[in-house]
Amino acid sequence: MEPTTTTTSSFPSTPRWNIDRPFLTGRFHQEAKVTSRFTEAKGFSVDSFSAGPDKAIGCFDAAVQELIVIDDLLSAMVGIEGRYILIKRVRGKEDNVTFQVDPSMDLALQELAKKIFPLCESFIMINQFVESRSQFKNGLVNHAFAAALRALLLDYQAMVAQLEHQFQLGRLSMQGLWFYCQPMMGSMQALSTVIQKASTNNFAGSAVLNLLQSQAKAMAGDNAVRSLLEKMTQCASNAYLGILERWVYEGVIDDPYGEFFIAENKSLQKESLTLDYDAKFWRQRYSLKDGIPSFLANIAGKILTTGKYLNVMRECGHHVQVPVSENSKLMIFGSNHHYLECIKAAYDFASSELLNLIKEKYDLIGKLRSIKHYLLLDQGDFLVHFMDISRDELTKKIDEISVEKLQSLLDLALRTTAAAADPCNEDLTCCVERSSLLKRLGALKDLEASRTFSDGNDLEEPVSITGLETFSLSYKVQWPLSIVISRKALTKYQLIFRFLFHCKHVDRQLCGAWQVHQGVRALKMRGTAISRSSLLCRSMLKFINSLLHYLTFEASLTLTSTANFVLNAKDIINTASYMPLCLLVCFLLLDFFVSSQGNKMEIYVIISDLPKLSCHASEGFWSVEEVLEPNWHIMHSRLQTAKSIDEVVQHHDFFLDKCLRECLLLLPEVLKKVEKLKSLCLQYAAATQWLISSSIDIPKLDELSDGSVGNSRSPSRALKLTTRNPSVADSILKFEKEFNAELLSLGPILSSSSQAEPYLTHLAQWILGVGKDQ
Repeated sequence: MEPTTTTTSSFPSTPRWNIDRPFLTGRFHQEAKVTSRFTEAKGFSVDSFSAGPDKAIGCFDAAVQELIVIDDLLSAMVGIEGRYILIKRVRGKEDNVTFQVDPSMDLALQELAKKIFPLCESFIMINQFVESRSQFKNGLVNHAFAAALRALLLDYQAMVAQLEHQFQLGRLSMQGLWFYCQPMMGSMQALSTVIQKASTNNFAGSAVLNLLQSQAKAMAGDNAVRSLLEKMTQCASNAYLGILERWVYEGVIDDPYGEFFIAENKSLQKESLTLDYDAKFWRQRYSLKDGIPSFLANIAGKILTTGKYLNVMRECGHHVQVPVSENSKLMIFGSNHHYLECIKAAYDFASSELLNLIKEKYDLIGKLRSIKHYLLLDQGDFLVHFMDISRDELTKKIDEISVEKLQSLLDLALRTTAAAADPCNEDLTCCVERSSLLKRLGALKDLEASRTFSDGNDLEEPVSITGLETFSLSYKVQWPLSIVISRKALTKYQLIFRFLFHCKHVDRQLCGAWQVHQGVRALKMRGTAISRSSLLCRSMLKFINSLLHYLTFEASLTLTSTANFVLNAKDIINTASYMPLCLLVCFLLLDFFVSSQGNKMEIYVIISDLPKLSCHASEGFWSVEEVLEPNWHIMHSRLQTAKSIDEVVQHHDFFLDKCLRECLLLLPEVLKKVEKLKSLCLQYAAATQWLISSSIDIPKLDELSDGSVGNSRSPSRALKLTTRNPSVADSILKFEKEFNAELLSLGPILSSSSQAEPYLTHLAQWILGVGKDQ
């Protein structure tokens, strides 16, 4: 990660007079520059901080020179030039200084003085850093670090004062001065190294803390230096931990200088969750920046999440604060990692509080169950009624559809069905998309199959699609439930709904076609085009029912008798929500059939003809195999054990992605074949009325209700009319060939795909079973 540097946040500026009046700073004694009497040395400017002496130090004997050098060194140790020890600035590096001695000085004294010069240079560098980093713009961490250095310099200056006192008493020699300076030498040099790196890179905030920690680790062999650097790190981090404490305990970022590793994007508002597909508010309103302190790197995500949870509760008007005690203060950290325990406790508290708030007060599970009822067709009676009353409007082109009218019809359907008891039904709205399902899938950039849909979409967009292909339901979701039920989640729900809704529409159209065939069933037209059309209609019905059974439910009923039954229960079986009632009707009829055998009463029930039931005499029990329902129960159980709102979002997203895949919406090759088959079914259903009317005298169909079934002239006349129109047989044969070809090509695709997608195995068996019936 890149180290953080000072930001351009709004902060007070340093007063100009602090620069114009040097006597107000700690460098006032260094600012008076006069020309040195010494010749300019290579690499240094001619400027020095004071005038040189009149006589060279070499004119004095060694004892006097020692006293003069000690006096000058004591001044140099606090950044003041002496008479024979001068301070020089390095050209091009204003913050770097070096010391220069009179060449005539005794060589032994020169060597001892040069050993002490690094300490003097470190003091000047540290002092300059304290002066510069105390300005407002450098941030709280630099302020705290500078304050700790200033305290250290006070101790250092106290030591120099004590040495000067010993010198005044005549008890300090050159060797003694060197002896007393050695303990401070390593510490001051280590600090000057840190300061030089921080100044060169203009570090601020967490970058300063990381630099101090890394330097402390590098000095592991020197306990004194390591302890000093750890103390500096502790002092510098106090201000940073104060920001951290407010975030994890109150959810507030109090960061005037932009040093904290969590950034807030105030332009993102919670209202955007219902509109923004990418849910940027939840992911980007608060985000991690570069330059996380190394001691917080492993729990940075948990720190971010804790504050986010507290912010959500505050946005809900639920003011909550993590209970704080003296033991939970984050103002110190160390090897005992107590601060980690405090952060974890704050995270657990925020997680549980927010989860309870959303589950209890805002009834998350109830909202999800309501969405399941409507968008996943778990409660389908309202949909059947809606499809009946909105048929004329949905068959219009997109531009001609009135969404307001559809909404009023939807409200009517909700009020007049079992959905009226749902208090959440007012949140249900309708909408009309502008493109087909395949185009919509290709436009979603985050779905793994979108590239395949957009790049290889060989199924052309219909020239004029209607509301039946583009109608969808939506759901009003309020904050904070929009965190879980975001725009992206609702879009995935809508994709599943559109697929199911269109399958239901195809099923209803084929049921209508089947009823037309049943109207002429008594004419006994075996061997004619009508009988062939009847078989094709049954195959199409079995295909669409197999698909719907796979997506929603499947039932098989055992019959202990080989008799066939006929039941006209259209109003009961048009919706999956009435499945238990359908079973009751079937069992009652079976019981009635058995009890009435003595009276020779005949009841014709062909259970396989029921649009929603597939009953076989060879099976001995009801079996339920589902896609949506099992996944819902898995998600529901996981939500009960979730410990945070992020886990809830994760489980909910996993549920939707799994449903999308198992509903074939993420399998482009399979979905395109299914859409082609559905298109053929709709074309056939639309042509059925023409096919029948072209084969049979329509008025005769009305006579069927008047008891003319037994008229011997009706079958012969129907057969005669059928043979007159060869185009009817050709049309039926064309539909049959196209449907069988597409169906046979879908079988191998499902079989091969089931190796990677095991859930397709059962659907493949059903589809292949339909193909074998042809």
